[in-house]
Amino acid sequence: MLTATDHIQDEVRELIRRRGIDPVTDHRATRLLIDEVVAHYEERVPVSALPPLLDRSGTMRHVFDALAGLGPLQKFLDDPAIEEIWINQPGRVFIARHGRSELTTVVLSAQDVRDLVERMLKPSGRRLDLSSPFVDALLPDGSRLHAVIPDITREHLSLNIRKFVVAANGLEDLVALGTITPHAARFLEGAVAAGLNIIVAGGTQAGKTTLLNTLINSIPARERVITCEEVFELRPNLPDVVAMQTRQPNLEGHGEIRLRRLVKEALRMRPSRLIVGEVRQEESLDLLIALNSGLPGMCSVHANSAREAVVKLCTLPLLAGENVTDAFVVPTVAACIDLVVQVGVEPDGSRRIREIVALPGRVEGGVVETEDIFTTRAGALVRAQGFPPHPDRFARHDIDLVALLAGDPPARAAARSVN
Repeated sequence: MLTATDHIQDEVRELIRRRGIDPVTDHRATRLLIDEVVAHYEERVPVSALPPLLDRSGTMRHVFDALAGLGPLQKFLDDPAIEEIWINQPGRVFIARHGRSELTTVVLSAQDVRDLVERMLKPSGRRLDLSSPFVDALLPDGSRLHAVIPDITREHLSLNIRKFVVAANGLEDLVALGTITPHAARFLEGAVAAGLNIIVAGGTQAGKTTLLNTLINSIPARERVITCEEVFELRPNLPDVVAMQTRQPNLEGHGEIRLRRLVKEALRMRPSRLIVGEVRQEESLDLLIALNSGLPGMCSVHANSAREAVVKLCTLPLLAGENVTDAFVVPTVAACIDLVVQVGVEPDGSRRIREIVALPGRVEGGVVETEDIFTTRAGALVRAQGFPPHPDRFARHDIDLVALLAGDPPARAAARSVN
């Protein structure tokens, strides 16, 4: 038996078709139409056999979400406390709230999941089929979609939506959240202003993109920034920014733009800074070559510690070809990378900066040497004994490095004055 919500949704859907309204892009017209249909339905209920409308606002929200949003998932997208949504199978929909996963009560059908994916992919122009069984795409609200279909998965379509949650725009926001200490934040702010090359390392959902975004927003406004990503996730709040993302091949297998190509093209665009959202493969070689040419830059990488991030950066470029050897890569990493900032997720779901490590540029026995600038002791991020490379760059920007590392208030003023 159809409910009042079913009747109203069918009527609204038919009127949308007749009037040529696009509910995804024209929210105002869709809401007005829903309100019109609900009012007309309430007028007919007393003189017909239609089921009564018990929850007017709930019905209007349900119909709008079904036609203009993502149906049962829309409430999770609208909840700012929820960071990620994923579907393992139609009857098992999970969410992550404050870093912890929860199984929801939402139950979908296999067709519901397919329809949702099709709707999410439509604005991006990307596809998911037998020739392209994986897809990464950006939703209109900035959330990132990743989907995989059988027979890559065992039985059901797998779906992940990583929401774009604006937790922090600047390092001061991370200080307020307890992610980093004021002393370490002032140091990173000065290091960015001085043009040091910084790697943000951490595990999945550790907050790498958020941290990288805050570091980007510490770049002086006079500089031109070029960002390269697989899917747009960074949100630089700077006046001179060009953002680029990769592209899938078309149905004929042509037109693919990989991250490595973006890094090469970025060098032709007069960048003052080069930002790579995340390096996973051979594009790390092109990034190292760019940094080795004197162009400051930043990127993120999956790693369990700062040391492992350095090792990974010494390994990934070898994927570029047999002519690339560790005899070239290892000293290049030592010379190009200045700082590695490690971020992790605590048992309570909070994110914390665990260590800030410097690369002084030395290699001993094929191993890149590192120095701890900040490290975690007794659960707190504290100053260690190391010093960052290139003190002359700090001096050129009128930053007192000694005072900055000591945590003196004047160092904070000097570091921020360059912005």
